[in-house]
Amino acid sequence: MARIEFSNLGHAYGPNPGPDGDYALQPMNMVWEDGGAYALLGPSGCGKSTLLNIISGLLVPSHGKVLFDGKDMTTTPTRGRNIAQVFQFPVLYDTMSVFDNLAFPLRNRKMPEAEVRKRVHEVAEILGMSQDLKQRASGMAADAKQKISLGRGLVRKDVSAILFDEPLTVIDPHLKWQLRRQLKLIHQQLKLTLIYVTHDQVEALTFADEVVVMTDGKIVQQGSPDALFERPDHTFVGYFIGSPGMNFFPVMLNGDDSSILIGPNRLALDPASMQQLKNASGTLSMGIRPEFVDLAEAGSVGALEAEIVSVQHLGTCQLLTGIVAGHPVKAKVSTTRAVATGPHWLRLARPETIFFCNDERIGR
Repeated sequence: MARIEFSNLGHAYGPNPGPDGDYALQPMNMVWEDGGAYALLGPSGCGKSTLLNIISGLLVPSHGKVLFDGKDMTTTPTRGRNIAQVFQFPVLYDTMSVFDNLAFPLRNRKMPEAEVRKRVHEVAEILGMSQDLKQRASGMAADAKQKISLGRGLVRKDVSAILFDEPLTVIDPHLKWQLRRQLKLIHQQLKLTLIYVTHDQVEALTFADEVVVMTDGKIVQQGSPDALFERPDHTFVGYFIGSPGMNFFPVMLNGDDSSILIGPNRLALDPASMQQLKNASGTLSMGIRPEFVDLAEAGSVGALEAEIVSVQHLGTCQLLTGIVAGHPVKAKVSTTRAVATGPHWLRLARPETIFFCNDERIGR
């Protein structure tokens, strides 16, 4: 296992990069602690795979350094990094048995056969595959093959880190849940450094202790799942995390000490929020999660009138879709109150409401 550090790391595929748009990976500094479980989360094309390939040595960055336990590994090839990588599609030998697939990385390093057998049986038990060791890999289902691929990464005790490149994409949704749970248990047992790349927020938030959110080649926030949900540092994080994502409203100062304007409507705020907004310089916006939007009485403090255009019953709650001052809004409200389409008041100013300046959270 290793502590992996990026020092001013960036990558551009073309020569002489200039503006940010020239970079597939914008220059960054960050640390992946030894034994941590991390997820790299973001949409397709945001730089996740580029970053993973730099860690594994498949790609040499155009700028900066990659350090393993303080040692510069920037130009060290993959074979010298002691990395295990699990890909989107299972990588295994179909003609071999499950046992031989798991044993292959150890035999390739000339480990004594008695130790090979011991380690293979340990990993097979962790994966719940002890009864399948004699079976040929070619006849197994997709999820079982991916388990074998995971096992090939886990079987070596000396790996610096295990990298997962969207490993559950081809797996049935129910089996995805089982494999994610199994990965979490494996991490708790073995304390390996795990880095998991995905565009699926559910996979990231349920697997990782810390999630790194990327967009346009840039890391916009690194933190716990709770922090990403409750205190997004960037409007992209608020939008990308959550189902549905955070509601956003452009706001303007009203010229007094107690309210802002959303469109033509005045919204009263507490003094602390007003002071934050007055100290900011740039384009202001307000964000609130659908989970925190409340139905309110007409004219209530912190509430605005909304036109509710649809009501969806989701079992545990009702999802309201509406318009506030010309801007879309989503609200998740209790099923205990019947809500019809039409005019309602929604409380938008709450302790969970967050304010942004130029897309970055104020007061972070």
